[in-house]
This record gives sequence, C-alpha cells and structure tokens, in this order.
Amino acid sequence: MILYEYPFNESIRTQLRLERLFVRWALLSQRDHPVDHHFALATLFEIMDVAGQVDVRADLLKALQRHHATFLSYQGNPQVSQATLAQVLERLHNVLQALEKISGKTGAILMGNDWLMEIRQQLLIPGGSCEFDLPAYHAWQHNPPDRRRNDLLQWAESLQPLADALNVALGLLRDTGTWRPVHSQGGQFQQNLPAGRPHQLLRLRLDSSHEIVPELKGHPLMVSVRLMRVDTDGRLRPYAGDASFEVALCS
Repeated sequence: MILYEYPFNESIRTQLRLERLFVRWALLSQRDHPVDHHFALATLFEIMDVAGQVDVRADLLKALQRHHATFLSYQGNPQVSQATLAQVLERLHNVLQALEKISGKTGAILMGNDWLMEIRQQLLIPGGSCEFDLPAYHAWQHNPPDRRRNDLLQWAESLQPLADALNVALGLLRDTGTWRPVHSQGGQFQQNLPAGRPHQLLRLRLDSSHEIVPELKGHPLMVSVRLMRVDTDGRLRPYAGDASFEVALCS
C-alpha cells in the first residue's frame, strides 16, 4: 500500500514538509559516509528555511494546547483508560514545555555559527562545497563518522523540540481520521464535506499493484480524487477505469 496525504491549509502543509525533512535528517545522520552527512547538514539548512517562512512554533502551540484541553476533559471518564490518558497528557505537557522555552527565530543558534552559515551560503551555488571553496568543511568531512555524527546531533539539538512537537501534533491529527473503503468510477471520486467541521488533512491508501497515482484536491466543502496512470514518457495520463482504495479525513 502507498500512503498519500493532502493538507487542507498552509499550516498543515508546512508541518508535513518539516516532518519529511526531519525524517530525512534522521536517516542520513545515522549513516557513516561523508556524503550522507553532507546532505544531513544540507537538510538542517532546509529545515531552517521552511520553519523561518511562517510561525510554525505558534501554530504547533495552538494545536497542542487544544489537544491538551480536550484530553483533560476525559479525566475521570470511565469509558477512557486513565493510564493511557495519563501517558498522553504527560507527553503533551513535555512537548509543550519544551516548545514554550524556545525563544527567537527557529535555528537562531545555528545562525550564530559563522562557519555553518558560510557552508549554507556556499550550498546555494551548484557544486559550491568543493575543497577549494570550503577547505575547513572538506577537512571536517574526513573526520571519523562518530565525530561527524556528534557534531550533527549537537547542531540539531536546538531544533529537537520542534521535531518532537511535530511528531505529537501530526500523530494526534492523524488519529482523528477513520479509514473507510471507497470505490471510484471512471477514475474519479468526490465527497462532499459537512459544513462547520474544519477538516485539515486527507489521507489515502492505494494498492501499489494498481500502478495508478491519485491527484488529490480539497477545500472546506469537498474533496476530489482523480486517478492517473504514469505513461512511458513519465507523464501522468487520466485513468478511466474503476479502482478501490481507502480514505481518512482528519480534523
């Protein structure tokens, strides 16, 4: 199964992009090759760029505080596992506390490192990280893997509260959706949405054996799925057949 997600607003769109970058950074930083660590560092710079475009911290605080208030209302409810509820509340409390301690712009600590900012500037130039451009960076890439990894972890430390908050907020958002099977006719599927319920995320699971790609669109009143097939030249062409898949709407 292949999972696709479509955000209904710019805030969730930014959060999904940051989540993808943090996942990529985690994978690359755990490897040993200098090339992997080079792209791990480049990913950190991408995280700074995306997080600096909007006030992600404020959006996450608002979402997490809303979840915290909702879960607090479940205390004493006999239909809710109080042990599980206590764990969720503790996790929410911890990420909220860490997020509230962040002051200034995301990545401000990294911006104060002139050496890193020089590398960041050179990476804007195609091939701009050669040894004649950045001799000190070239030397760093020849350090033992564990030493490079420790440096990467230290540089990313100030961004970890943001990563943790994203993990919790998006996880709770996804949990609000219920998967249900749907069937498209002629490669098209549409669903009207109830007014007054602010959906934020559309999720779709599609069997990879179908060899089709969904084009997702949505707004507060309707979602639509248009199925496409990848042509031999790599272009997407409309798929006119019927297909079954699963969707979940998260709010």
